[in-house]
Amino acid sequence: MKLKRREALWAIKALRDEPLPLFAAASARDRETVPEIDEPIVELRPMTAGSEVVQDYSHVGLTLRHHPVAFLREDLRRQRIIPCAETMQSRDGRWAETAGIVLVRQMPGSAKGVIFITLEDESGIANLVIWPAIFEKQRRIILSAGMMAAYGRIQRVGDVVHLVAHRLTDLSSELASVGDRDCAFPLPHGRGDELHHGSPGVDPRSKPKGLKPRNILDPYGHIDQIKVKARNFR
Repeated sequence: MKLKRREALWAIKALRDEPLPLFAAASARDRETVPEIDEPIVELRPMTAGSEVVQDYSHVGLTLRHHPVAFLREDLRRQRIIPCAETMQSRDGRWAETAGIVLVRQMPGSAKGVIFITLEDESGIANLVIWPAIFEKQRRIILSAGMMAAYGRIQRVGDVVHLVAHRLTDLSSELASVGDRDCAFPLPHGRGDELHHGSPGVDPRSKPKGLKPRNILDPYGHIDQIKVKARNFR
């Protein structure tokens, strides 16, 4: 249909069922009064790229668009947090900090209290090893964070690579801001913006407001946070 999510919802809201023969008279009467017939063309505010990703996660639990962490990459780079793929390719013994969405938390019964966490960003995954002493110090972050940063030392044994975590940081609030990233629409101006727009015509906001024939609940004014269901140990 070549429609974006918001335009498609608006178009679907206007669809009407075909009238049944038994109710032909009532349908004819309704067609004379339904306001959708004379509805003006509506310019809907474009969604941000981040809000599109958030809505994908809300409906299907994944997205084919940009990875959520990609919207935070510049902020992470300024904090010297490197991508997961770069972390896993680092030499043995290197100290590094990486960040990503928590995919898996594991505590094998044979690991004597050691916890394994898998993080994911737009570059790939990173495997963390958390010793019991670190777990006791940062239990809340380890068990509840939807996105976290991990600072530690690379441990490489053959093809097996882990980041042995020494410090963890909860980045769930940063993940919650993805819906506001990459705004694709200009900020609104005040009534004195005719000079800004260079338009000599009448301000359309000064025209009387007519009938609003079709209204839909706009879920995009307050984007829900990305909710990633991690596989957790019990």
